[in-house]
Amino acid sequence: MNTDPIADFLTRVRNAIKANHRVVEIPASNIKKEITKVLYHKGYIQSYRFDDSSVQGTIKIALKYNPTTKVPAITKLERISSPGLRTYAHVENMPRVLSGLGIAILSTSKGVMTEKEAKAQNVGGEVLCYVY
Repeated sequence: MNTDPIADFLTRVRNAIKANHRVVEIPASNIKKEITKVLYHKGYIQSYRFDDSSVQGTIKIALKYNPTTKVPAITKLERISSPGLRTYAHVENMPRVLSGLGIAILSTSKGVMTEKEAKAQNVGGEVLCYVY
């Protein structure tokens, strides 16, 4: 039993990037699927596929690298809110990641989204992770 599935998701992606893998396979859950969609829409991963053939299902993520320099699109994934210490952000004090160059992924009452989308929809929520 994994106590923090989001941290496991981020660690698997981080390890795959450090090992220069093209594809990483992760056990699926609804929150992981939503985080994957946010990473895809913000251009941090090349593509993804949800495989629901087994009971839990898997997420296959194709990582994105620069074609000439082979530098990954994701330089850092940082877990912020953990099961032992939840971190929340109000709409007035949304976190800015790398002076606006990175994104903070939030879990709000309107779904999983970035801090900019949450501010536009005037909602706060739990800060899941920083990506840059």
